[in-house]
Amino acid sequence: MASSAPREVTTPHRQIPLEIPSGIAPTEFFNSPCNLRHLARENGLLRTPEGFLLYRKAIGHSNLFDTSIIFDTSQRILDPMGRPVRRDQLAHDENLVFSRMSKVVFHYMLEKYPDPAQHLVFCGEASLDATWPLNKTGVPSIRMIHNHFMVFEQSAIAASPQAAEDNPNLTDSGHNGLFLNYLSEVYLRFLDVLDLEVLRPIPPDDCKLAVTGYPQGLPSWEVVGGAETLNRGRFWHEYDMVLKGFLDFYGALFSLVATGTTRIPADAAFPDRIEDILLYSDQFHQAARMLRLQVLEDPMFANQIRWKPAYKQLLYRDDRGRLIVTISQNSVGNAITELLGIVVKRVVDEEAYAAVEGALVGQLLDLRNRLVRYNLGTPVSTPTWPHGRFVPPAPAGRG
Repeated sequence: MASSAPREVTTPHRQIPLEIPSGIAPTEFFNSPCNLRHLARENGLLRTPEGFLLYRKAIGHSNLFDTSIIFDTSQRILDPMGRPVRRDQLAHDENLVFSRMSKVVFHYMLEKYPDPAQHLVFCGEASLDATWPLNKTGVPSIRMIHNHFMVFEQSAIAASPQAAEDNPNLTDSGHNGLFLNYLSEVYLRFLDVLDLEVLRPIPPDDCKLAVTGYPQGLPSWEVVGGAETLNRGRFWHEYDMVLKGFLDFYGALFSLVATGTTRIPADAAFPDRIEDILLYSDQFHQAARMLRLQVLEDPMFANQIRWKPAYKQLLYRDDRGRLIVTISQNSVGNAITELLGIVVKRVVDEEAYAAVEGALVGQLLDLRNRLVRYNLGTPVSTPTWPHGRFVPPAPAGRG
């Protein structure tokens, strides 16, 4: 087997049939209400009454299976920074629908790709906080809460060239090194005290993917009972608890960095544990001091700090077929693939994409039918699937 190393996977896509107006950065345009309306019209698969949209990723990460669910508030909340970007910002009924949809899609992937030796199956969210400028490199193309679902062929990952070790999407501009080198022990200890029943802490090195050697040093939990446990509300409650624990850790750290004082964030979910484990930790204060000094002296580094929580949270199937939950800070790269050591290089190649589009869309329409049967939305018609069947688009330049 090839040596374990992060990989750069090349994924072809079709040229987006929409011109970015001059004078506007791509990420600014992608977050505009008109582009998001276009996304739904061209690639939308299904909508729910709450506003969730299942859609085909026009510029995807994997052309084997790749789809996303977003909470599409773009037409009623025109301020891109005023839209919900995290699950904890959803109402209870919205969160329940989002969790049910995620469960159905994940089960579908496991059903269609049952062998962990053949396929890497995962989903997750990448969130950036509202202090990140819209035209900054690495900002998600859609600044709204989303869950991204993907399947990669293990052989394709192994055959891909190794990614550069200093790729900023893998290193998170040095922030990942901070967590690993200075905060790993207290970070793991803080999250280890969560009151979990169906998520069992697992040593980080025990669930690395053999092909990439990732995730690296992140708190990880095995889903006790496997895929069947996703049918329980308890799993999704604990999945949210992991997020809330991370948000508390992140918020406490950067509050200490920002003010130099031991304030507990007013919206903390676990304030007693913040004081007991974090604020009495010399290691925690040492890391905060290092960050604070660097912010004061280095304007470029100061501009990279995300003062509000920014995270990536994944649910993936490891090499042994176990379902694993992990979470990390998100400072530069916004693709969840990077937590698993996969950097995606997307290139325009009409012919290569056309060769796989039919199979990809066929699966997404099949998945859509399942969601409709479970009362999770109504179909959306697009030029590529006007009546629930794939219709190949006309070749570029032929109308």
